[in-house]
Order: sequence, then structure tokens, then C-alpha cells
Amino acid sequence: MDAWLKTSIWKQYGAALDTLEDALNLCPDALWTSVLWSDPDDPRYGQFWFVAYHTLMWTELFLHGSMETFMPPAPFIKRGLPESPYTKAMIYTYLNHCRAKSKAILEGLTDEQAYHLFVVEWIQAPYLEMQLYTMRHIQEHAAQLNLFLGEQGVTGQDWVPQAREKKAI
Repeated sequence: MDAWLKTSIWKQYGAALDTLEDALNLCPDALWTSVLWSDPDDPRYGQFWFVAYHTLMWTELFLHGSMETFMPPAPFIKRGLPESPYTKAMIYTYLNHCRAKSKAILEGLTDEQAYHLFVVEWIQAPYLEMQLYTMRHIQEHAAQLNLFLGEQGVTGQDWVPQAREKKAI
């Protein structure tokens, strides 16, 4: 696959993840379990922490490429809710995991992998299109989290034009 295209996709995919990270950075501890919207199944599905987790779990699942064989890393669970909310540190760890995985996959993507058909209940699309779909999903939830924070008086949200280069610690 064309190197320039892969780099361009990564810069925007990474920017979406950085936007999500910014929302996590801005979220005060007092709002971590606040409800963004009511969910008829369980109010926790609408909590800030769960929206962030949901975003990352689906990001990794779509990177993985198969619903059947996907399992998120411990301590995360694929379906349902944990006994207690995941901490901000746990979500950061998962975000960094997804960031590294997505960058590596996108940088190494071959034409054959890019065109492999990904099938889930509601969409059938080539793997590359699913990554664009995922980028939109990340951005949607990052925007919801940032809007919620703004409604609570939290400021500092800003546009992320391209993936930030992360410095090694």
C-alpha cells in the first residue's frame, strides 16, 4: 500500500485518538462517573468513563479484524460492565495500547490486508474502510465527551489537526 496514503491516514487516525486523550486529560475526577445520557439498559453505559472505554474497545476490535476472536486485554471485558468503573489510569493504558497498535497496523498495512472484507452484523466493508469508520467513531465519542465537559464549565478543548508525536519516556 502507498506509504504516503498510510502516513496520511495515520495522521488523522492518531489525531482522533489525541482528541479523545484531550477529553480524558480535561475530565476532573468528580466528572469521571457522570452520566452523559440515559441508557435504558443501565445508566453506567452513559457514564464518561464507559463512553471512553467503549470507544477504545471498538477501536481495538476493528483493528483486530474479527468479532469472533477478539478479546480486549485484561482487566477489560468484551461485553457488559465491570464490577466498578475503570479508572482513568486504566483507560490511559488502553488508549496508549490502541494508539501503538493502530500506528503499527496502519504503517504496515498491505494492499491485501486493506481490501480484506470485514463483516459485522451492521456493515460489510474492506478492512481499510473499517479503519476510516473507526476514526469517525473515535471522533464522535471524543466530541460527545468534550461537549459534556464544556457544558460542565470545563475549558481547554481544542482542535487537533494531525497526530501528535509522542515522546518516549
